[in-house]
Amino acid sequence: MTHLSEQEQEKLDAAVMRRLIDHLDSNKDAQNIDLMILAGFCRNCLGKWYKAAADELGLDVSDNEARERIYGMPYDEWKEKYQTPATPEQLAAMEARAQAGK
Repeated sequence: MTHLSEQEQEKLDAAVMRRLIDHLDSNKDAQNIDLMILAGFCRNCLGKWYKAAADELGLDVSDNEARERIYGMPYDEWKEKYQTPATPEQLAAMEARAQAGK
């Protein structure tokens, strides 16, 4: 890989993040619990990481604003429209993942 300048790397990282957010927005059927089971992170994690990055950079971004950036709408609205109740199988898989991580 060609060595990128810090500015080029940040620009590339930002473009990939935007693409990830767009991809998740286009796949609302991918439930957060499924993302957690498979990948160990979900939209809520991305919102927390977004907020933490804003804090590190001294930017005034609230938890709700960070979450809205990731979800593309207020979190409560997204939950009402797209979140489905977790199945017993999903809950068991999430618990198994949590136990494996200990």
